[in-house]
Amino acid sequence: MFKCKECGYRTLKWLGKCPECDSWDSFVEEEERYKRKSTTLSDIKPQYLNEIKAKGKERVSTGLLEFDRVIGGGVVIGSIVLVSGEPGIGKSTLLLTISGILSREKKVIFISGEESMSQIRLHAERIGILEDKILILSEMNILAILSCIESENPDIVIIDSVQAVSIPDGNGMPGSVSVVREIASAIIEVAKKKDITIFLVGHITKSGNIAGPKTLEHMVDTVLFMEGDRTHSFRLLRCKKNRFGSTNEVGIFDMDEKGLKEVKNPSLYLISGKQENSSGSVIIPTVEGSRTIMVETQALVIPMRFSYPGRVAQGFNERRLDLLVAVIQKRLNMNMSNYDIFCNIAGGMSVLEPSIDLGVILSIISSLLDKPISDELCVVGEVGLSGEVRGVPYISSRIHEAKRMGFKRIVTPDNAPDENKDINVIKVSNISQAKDICGL
Repeated sequence: MFKCKECGYRTLKWLGKCPECDSWDSFVEEEERYKRKSTTLSDIKPQYLNEIKAKGKERVSTGLLEFDRVIGGGVVIGSIVLVSGEPGIGKSTLLLTISGILSREKKVIFISGEESMSQIRLHAERIGILEDKILILSEMNILAILSCIESENPDIVIIDSVQAVSIPDGNGMPGSVSVVREIASAIIEVAKKKDITIFLVGHITKSGNIAGPKTLEHMVDTVLFMEGDRTHSFRLLRCKKNRFGSTNEVGIFDMDEKGLKEVKNPSLYLISGKQENSSGSVIIPTVEGSRTIMVETQALVIPMRFSYPGRVAQGFNERRLDLLVAVIQKRLNMNMSNYDIFCNIAGGMSVLEPSIDLGVILSIISSLLDKPISDELCVVGEVGLSGEVRGVPYISSRIHEAKRMGFKRIVTPDNAPDENKDINVIKVSNISQAKDICGL
């Protein structure tokens, strides 16, 4: 049997080109590397559902409230957690911080295939966890890693990263899809047998030669994704899969020279840098997971420099910007075809929900007319193609967060409640009404 070392495609004969991934000279003869105990057919018996004893899963707090929030209140003993993200985003720093906290009560092994032991020590000194008792191993051989886990019998194992681990005998390049899948399968088998909690680090790269964490998502219990602009210190930790809890949470961290710090009040963090009475700036209450965060959307509208108007959006979908500009031109009779438009969500934040539509439109108009919007006012609402302002979920929590941050007025869709005494809720049904209320 021959197997493609890039994608795992199997065939009975050697091929020069893989028909699955189109890679050349990638087939190697497959050998049995991991021998499992054989099971006779008589040992396999199904059970009735009501006869199966349910085992309660014990959780262990990592000491980072933002991390615990994302994974549902703590790490489940014996679970497999995949932490993914682009290189340099802070995955290793996050897990080294967590290992330092957990090592005070648990036996933790931090295994790195990318850094030497001295480099890990320098990393630990920088983030201030040198006094903690963490077992460190710098190893790339999967057989040596499995042997270490078997002999040390730890409570928690962190492997950074799964793409750096290799299989002996040279069958497949480290990071290829087939190698990553096989390595993860071997690690998971040991973890489930010994009830060990495993953290796997997976890189996301633009190259198709390195297997990303998508290969592993169906094999693990929890998938966490760390994102953020590396030119900013803001980091978001999202949960994409969780067999033991909700996927509707997000953790917020600030990266500095001493590592990742939890952000207790992200709204204050994101809007504190807003300049007073500046045109093209609007504050919007957005929802990330179950929490409301105030963000600042900025717009800059300038005369067209080239023969085709430029449209740039940072922090939200650029195609969404084209749609909103078309709505402005059609429904407000404002010619936008002669202007370059640049929009940005300040602080390196990425917003996926459409509740920022109204704020983006008003910031563009504010910049075009060079008229500032009051600093005591914030807006929220989805905008349709007819110029109508549509309702958004969690409107009460958005109004409450705006009130908590000291705003006096908030422009909302028609579905907003009326029982707010400390903030003036202004309901609008279309963008023309919102434009007039903002004094534009």
